[in-house]
Amino acid sequence: MDPTLAIYLKLALASFLGLLIGTERAVVARQVAGSRTFALVSLGSCLFMIAGIAANEQFLGIVNFDPSRVLSAIVQGIGFLGAGLIIFQGGILRGVTTAAGLWVAAGVGAVVGLGFLNIAFFVTFMVLIIFLAMWYVERMFKEWFAEPPSHSPEHQNF
Repeated sequence: MDPTLAIYLKLALASFLGLLIGTERAVVARQVAGSRTFALVSLGSCLFMIAGIAANEQFLGIVNFDPSRVLSAIVQGIGFLGAGLIIFQGGILRGVTTAAGLWVAAGVGAVVGLGFLNIAFFVTFMVLIIFLAMWYVERMFKEWFAEPPSHSPEHQNF
């Protein structure tokens, strides 16, 4: 396969997988950071990894370059972006799950960039399971462990 085509396919795949993850956040969770944000983060991570690998191959023996440092920079940058999604609203912490999903989308993009496509698909599948299936599991737990309404005399209407 043509190396340039392989790079384009990796970038497209990273975008698509990030888009899948972000769609759940936008549609089901109704979060501000949705499809486009997650797709861009995954695409950007993939791009950085491809650039890191290309730089390593091009300058091998000339400059000491370590692509794993690119991974470290991605984690730091996404941590900053994710922190911006987390807010307190009326005493309630919001955006933590979306920030965590964004962080994983960056990892998905990075592993696509490195060529670990099976891992990228598996992690995307796991994220979607966590995002979607856990809505039902959490709802069941809330129903099981919810306090029953109080029947004390002070709460009764006479």
